[in-house]
Order: sequence, then structure tokens, then C-alpha cells
Amino acid sequence: SPQVQPFLPQWLAQPKLVQKRIKDNLVPIRDVPGIHPRLLKKLRMNGIESFFPVQAEVIPAILQSASNGYLMGQGGYRPKDICVSAPTGSGKTLSFVIPIVQILLDRVVCQVRALVVLPTKELAQQVSKVFNIYTDGTGLKVILITGQKSFAKEQEMLVQKKVTGYCSLADIIVATPGRLTDHISQTPGFSLMQLRFLIIDEADRMIDDMHQNCLNQIVKAAFQVENDSGSNMLFQRTKPGPITAASSCYPQIPLQKLLFSATLTQDPEKLQQLDLFQPRLFTSVYSEKKTLGDGTETEQDTNKKYTLPEGLSQCYVPCDLNSKPLLLLHFMLTMKFTRVLCFTNSREASHRLFLLVQAFGGVTVAEFSSRLPPNERRRTMKEFEQGKIQLLISTDATARGIDIKGVNYVINYDAPQFIRTYIHRVGRTARAGKVGVAFSLVLRIQERRFLRMLKDAGIQDIKKCPVKGNSLKPLVQQYEEALCKLEKTVK
Repeated sequence: SPQVQPFLPQWLAQPKLVQKRIKDNLVPIRDVPGIHPRLLKKLRMNGIESFFPVQAEVIPAILQSASNGYLMGQGGYRPKDICVSAPTGSGKTLSFVIPIVQILLDRVVCQVRALVVLPTKELAQQVSKVFNIYTDGTGLKVILITGQKSFAKEQEMLVQKKVTGYCSLADIIVATPGRLTDHISQTPGFSLMQLRFLIIDEADRMIDDMHQNCLNQIVKAAFQVENDSGSNMLFQRTKPGPITAASSCYPQIPLQKLLFSATLTQDPEKLQQLDLFQPRLFTSVYSEKKTLGDGTETEQDTNKKYTLPEGLSQCYVPCDLNSKPLLLLHFMLTMKFTRVLCFTNSREASHRLFLLVQAFGGVTVAEFSSRLPPNERRRTMKEFEQGKIQLLISTDATARGIDIKGVNYVINYDAPQFIRTYIHRVGRTARAGKVGVAFSLVLRIQERRFLRMLKDAGIQDIKKCPVKGNSLKPLVQQYEEALCKLEKTVK
């Protein structure tokens, strides 16, 4: 039976396509219109001479939406919301940091103007770091709220009580959902009523059920009615609608939503929950038309849902459960892989594998998991980037969206169960136009389902790379000794 195509709203059906090939489509920063000279200087100081395709498209679009001053979009209308779907490592963070810093440069009041919500502490830290680089010396204040400091300490960072009432100490807040909702409900004087930008990064994960409530609370707080008497009606926000004589008497700060993700859901209903206003979609996730010899075009792989980085090679190794650890050791010791990021499906599996490799010896290995305190994770990350650690074993939660420099190989020690997990894992290598290799260890019973999952997502260029049992033999004796050692430590 023919598949029923869901009815796609115009904006999803006809997005603005962004070039996929990063290296061939770099745009010199001076060629992107409208960027403040001060920010151009900062970009150069940070070694950035050209923008990636996503940045070259999205930065002007956000700047344009505030071109007629702060309150209005183009032509006096409320600015449109923006969704960006582009592969891992294609430069999404800078796409919102630059325009937001620029639009807020001339801020006069201390109010929360931009809020970025991210699913993990690591990502929030990474994004606030980038914001700090570009706000440095501007007087704009960026506050990171992830629950790493005590609640009271965060409250002190956010608001100050004055004789005249509360005043915000932050212009830009970068936060994780849980801690943010706590402040919305429990911090006196914490207000989002003047919020101009709500940025949801890793949007598909944020729309998932566990965070949906958080997003609703943010929007509710942004449209809250101030209930103190003599309330200032001037900035009372209403949900967007046609501009009427009454609504144009007092200017309103529009709340503009910017969504970013490598795997932005194709599910309009999900996006609908976010109550987007005339959204525009920028995407580099699309299928390219192939031209046949006779000059006619075929629309091949129209259902290609995801794009992977250009420089990525993918292989899978059929194996059984017992040979998995041996295969990893074989890659590390015999094949001498360096800078390997290895994924398992659980914290326990990560920890156990880490102990096992450590007991075997000969490989500098570390684990990267939510069981470790953040400062330790930062240190591990740094050592990995410096090449001091050859093998980093991690769970998905920790690695999502994080930009690790110089990953040569990604090894899926446990085959991922969902295509999205696969995309995010293998996207830790081959970033920003570089090359990288992804190996997946696939149990024979999983093989059919695994290949099916990739095929359904339009990923066909994965090679089967069997490893002969003979090449593992030399490792067996030492491996069994390591296992015994491990059993003792575990006891």
C-alpha cells in the first residue's frame, strides 16, 4: 500500500536549503551582511576568518528579524521563529551567539533578554563559554544555571533586590531545564517578561516528554501577567495575532523562538506544541538530485532523513558477545588506533569496560560518565584533546552535542538502538569538514535490525568489516587474566 504522506505545513515542506559541503562553501566573514565591526574583530581574534554555510544563512536571518529596532521584525511585524536542522559539527552555536550578542549590544535595561536551554550541563557550559568570548567587554552579562552551584548562590547571580524592587543581573541566561524551572517557580524577582529570544538547542531532545513541561513553563513565564497594582501595561505581552489599533498603541517585546538540532523532528505535531509563529526552517538535511546520463533528473532517496558529515567513513563488525572486548583491544593495541571515543548503552557497561581495559593494560583509557563530578569530566576531556588519553569510554547522555576536538574514531561498542543515537554518536568525529571513521560492533542477532535502521534513514555507505578470529587469539590469555583481576576488584 502506498505510504500516506503526512500533510506538511508549507514551512516544513519548502525549507531554505543550506549547502552541506562545509569546506567548499565557506563564506568569508566580511561577506556576511550586517555584522557589527566589533564582532568581526572578535571573530578574527578567535581565528575565525570564514563562516560555515549554516552560519552564513542563519546569522543574517536572525539579524534581519530585529532590523527595525528591537521591538519589531521586518515591516513592523512580529519576527518569525526560526528552526535550524544541520548535521553535528556544522557550526550551530555560533549561528545564534553572534546575532544575539549583536542585537543586545545596545541594551539599556537589566532584564533577561535571551535564554538558551540545553539538555546537559556539558552542553550548557560549552555554549556559555562561546557567549562569554563574544560578550567580553560589551557589558552584557551571561549567567550559567545548571545546578553546579547551590540554589541560593544561583539566585544571587540572577537577581538583586533594590529599594525600587528586583533587578536582573543577567542579560543572557544559559541553562539546563530542571534548574531553570526551579528558578521560575521559586526565585523572587526572576522574570522572563522581557525575554526577546528563547533558544532551544538540541531541540528534538528538548521536545521529548521529559522537558516538554519545562518549555511550557518558560513560555508561561514569558507571557505572565504582572500582578502588582499599577502594573505597567506598556509591556504587557499578548500571544501573537494581527496587529490591531489597540495592540499597536503600546509596543510589545516579541518573543522569538530559535530551535537548533542535528536531528530536528520531522513531526509537525511535535513542533506544533512549541506554538511557533510563522516559522522558517533552514536545513542542510536533504537529498541531492542525481542527474542521469541522459540529462534527466531522478529524485533519488527522497526520504533521506539525515545527513552525516562529509568526511565520515562507516564500518560495522559482526561479532558475538564474548569477542566484543577483544575487538576493542585489537583496535587499540594491534591496529594502534588513537583518539578513540567509544560508546556503550549504559553507565554500568561503560564503567565495567573501563575497568576491564585498565586491568588489561597498555592503553591509556578514561571513562566519561554522569557518575563523575563535572571538574573531573572537564579534566578528562582536556587530556583527551591533548592526546594523553587514547580511549575515552562514554555513555550517550554525556556525549550528546559536545564538541570534542580531534576524535579520529568513534566505536559503537554497543550498537545504538535508535537511528538518532547513531547519528549523534558518529557525529563526534569528522567535525567541521575533517575526516573520521566510525566502527559499530554488531551482534549477529542485531545485524538485520541495525542495517534496516540505517537503510530506512537513507544511510547506505556503511561497509561490512569482519575481523578474523585469528587476529584476536594473541590477546586471549592476557584478556582472561584481566577478567580474573576484574572479578576480584568488583568483589
